[in-house]
Amino acid sequence: MHIIRHLDALSASARGGAVSIGNFDGVHCGHVAIVKRLLERAQAVGGPAIVFTFDPHPVRILRPDQSPPPLTWTERKAELLANQGVDWIVAYPTDEELLQLSAVEFFERIVRSTLAAKALVEGPNFFFGHNREGTIGRLDELCGKSDISLDIVAPVEVGGAIVSSSRVRDLIRAGNVNEANQLLSAPYRIRGMVTHGAGRGAKIGFPTANLSAVDTLLPAHGVYAGRAMVDGVHYPAAINLGPSPTFGDALARVEIHLIGYDQALYGQPLEVDFLARLRDIRPFESPAALVEQLRRDVEQATQIASI
Repeated sequence: MHIIRHLDALSASARGGAVSIGNFDGVHCGHVAIVKRLLERAQAVGGPAIVFTFDPHPVRILRPDQSPPPLTWTERKAELLANQGVDWIVAYPTDEELLQLSAVEFFERIVRSTLAAKALVEGPNFFFGHNREGTIGRLDELCGKSDISLDIVAPVEVGGAIVSSSRVRDLIRAGNVNEANQLLSAPYRIRGMVTHGAGRGAKIGFPTANLSAVDTLLPAHGVYAGRAMVDGVHYPAAINLGPSPTFGDALARVEIHLIGYDQALYGQPLEVDFLARLRDIRPFESPAALVEQLRRDVEQATQIASI
């Protein structure tokens, strides 16, 4: 898999294949269905499977006050797409010039000239060009005139509702990571930098890595079972999102207790998967009562992470 951030770096091996254009935020099972068709079309035309996505999401430039927090950062998105078999990911640096292109200009410049696409694969709600003027119908016309095949992949339904990034985002925002993970191609993951915290965890036998600068959506406050990655090794993790009411601390933190890992991680990046929600955050009558609950949390998190 290759990530391209500038089209002038596009090699000949990344042209003349099947292309899908979109944000692919979260890489959920609806995206997986699109990629599956993309791979089929790439094989049929004898070229690479290419996903053209945007960094950042155009809404962050056009309407920053309405921009939802992302589910994935670019490298994670590329990793998930590569796991599905995509050959090339173009993470185009979204700018005003791109956003001002008309539908025809976008098609001619990006699809035909730069990517030399032989096939396009999209969902039914795909729009392109300035002010989203390009519809699926318009795309079909342009492809027909250019001898480019166009496949429209139907939405995927799970539990009687269409899978979308916004649906996944709502579930995570509510803390329902269990159900969100059923819609995703991999467990929901965040990343951040490990910083110094209050140090209470270490004093009661449960040291934590405190994350800052998390650049994706955080689940609702609560205690979660998860899995943390350190130097390519996975460790079960008990995750606390929110304040520490037992100690009268109202400041919300992201605290990760890596089970079976006892080295300092200060100043290092850390990625953490959310596997299941264990409980709400609540005050305990004493630190001893909290410790007893934390033992149960760690035991449960270890069991869940080992499945």
